[in-house]
Amino acid sequence: MSDEEEDYMSDAFLSQIQDVKPGVNMVRRVKEAMKKEVQQKEKNIKNRQKTYKEQEKESREAALQSSISNENKGFALLQKMGYKAGQGLGKEGAGRVDPIPLNIKTDRGGIGMEEMKKRKAEEELEHYRQKVRAKQQNESKSLEDFRSRVRTERDERKIEGDLRRSQRACEQLDSQKGITVPREQWYWPTADVDDEEAVQEEEEEEEEDEEIVELSSSDKLQILTSYVRGVHFYCIWCGTTYNDEEDLSSNCPGDTAADHD
Repeated sequence: MSDEEEDYMSDAFLSQIQDVKPGVNMVRRVKEAMKKEVQQKEKNIKNRQKTYKEQEKESREAALQSSISNENKGFALLQKMGYKAGQGLGKEGAGRVDPIPLNIKTDRGGIGMEEMKKRKAEEELEHYRQKVRAKQQNESKSLEDFRSRVRTERDERKIEGDLRRSQRACEQLDSQKGITVPREQWYWPTADVDDEEAVQEEEEEEEEDEEIVELSSSDKLQILTSYVRGVHFYCIWCGTTYNDEEDLSSNCPGDTAADHD
């Protein structure tokens, strides 16, 4: 390589090249443009003529920030009567110190409209709460009535089942002692009768006994239980025939289903 030819790999050649980072000039130009835009906006805001409302607001705020001067006629009259700046109003000086705050109305509602709206909203809220409470009470009552009805139906089914068991036991025990006719018609289970004459006889008996009050299943169970226990010394809930009354009273918990739970 001759001396006249430049060596592109030498330090002398590389030192002559400017170190330019890609994108740096672009970022700087963007920042400067944004800065100029902000400055222009601030300048426009300062140069913009303020509206009457804005001027009124500024003057009002400035007046409220400054205390009443001696040039004010009302303040001068107060001073003549012995009032001093910073002292409360009244003979004892226990009244208001600061002026009454200024509340600017921005709507077209009359005086007292806000209080009326507030009172109406409170009344509607209270009415809604009452409705919710009444609904909850009705739901609670309905649920309690449903539970009570279910318990009643369950107890009635249990009584009906115990009555049928007592009737079957009474019929069997009476038969063992040679009793062919029950003391009462309902002491034994009611058999299915297909004979028309038997049905007619039952209808005639019912007509004769119209004035007799019909016993409930609970009453029938109580009467039949007393009969079976007194005559046969048998307890349907224990399922046991005892030797005598003393044996029954000593070993049987009681004469009701609840006593055997």
